[in-house]
Amino acid sequence: MLSYWLIGFSMMLVIEGLIPLLFPDMWRETFQRLVSLNNGQLRFIGLAAMLSGLLMLYWIK
Repeated sequence: MLSYWLIGFSMMLVIEGLIPLLFPDMWRETFQRLVSLNNGQLRFIGLAAMLSGLLMLYWIK
């Protein structure tokens, strides 16, 4: 079970690293926009990302 978690975490890091590697200016601009959001907006983005991930896991399995 631990190996699946590590594989998933590793894949997340690979995917997360692709955008700053390939599009550093776009990534910087997007990050600056995220910093300017208030806490409620950031929480909504986090919730939407979590639910999307759970739905994808459910769909795949």
